[in-house]
Amino acid sequence: MHIYAFGSICRGDISVESDIDLLALVESRDPRLDPQKFSIYSYKRIGELWATGNAFAWHLALESKLVHSEDGRDFLKGLGMPSDYISVVEDCRRFREIFESALLSVQQDTPSLVFELSTVFLAIRNTATCFSLAMSPNPTFGRDSARKLGRRSIPISDNVYSTLMQARLLSTRGVGDDIAEINMHSLLNELESCRLWMNELCLEAEANGRIC
Repeated sequence: MHIYAFGSICRGDISVESDIDLLALVESRDPRLDPQKFSIYSYKRIGELWATGNAFAWHLALESKLVHSEDGRDFLKGLGMPSDYISVVEDCRRFREIFESALLSVQQDTPSLVFELSTVFLAIRNTATCFSLAMSPNPTFGRDSARKLGRRSIPISDNVYSTLMQARLLSTRGVGDDIAEINMHSLLNELESCRLWMNELCLEAEANGRIC
């Protein structure tokens, strides 16, 4: 078994709102591991992600740190760097579809506003991460990835971005303050800007010939 930490604790941007992301590599099912606390992968599956240049493989390669090793080896380090990440267009299109579905629900006055805004944030963050991984020499991961793309950073207010992040925390962890009363007209206008931003990232990726 090998256990790694990854995410905000390894980037150094941990806050009171952060959790600790843990990856466990095992040969087969292990009763000592709680799937609520660990991302559990077999060695074979991790090898497959490395071979295909999966975005999560790159995340681990660039930001994970070994916590425990039963054989004294750093398994991930021994794999070297993952293959080239070439699926940016496919991935960005997929997250754009997720965004569009959640946005439609918000526009239709969904009774599950927190969940849908959480999904919007997931799509925004992952789109930015995938784009940066393919198009930048300095990939950016984490909750602020969409605000760390330089001239390609997301064009929405800090207030709306913070609201989306808070929705994500409430939806996935059940922690944090309730979302304050929202001006839906302003929110929808800013989410339309998000839509245009995502379309521009997809077009730029396509223009650079990175179609999987």
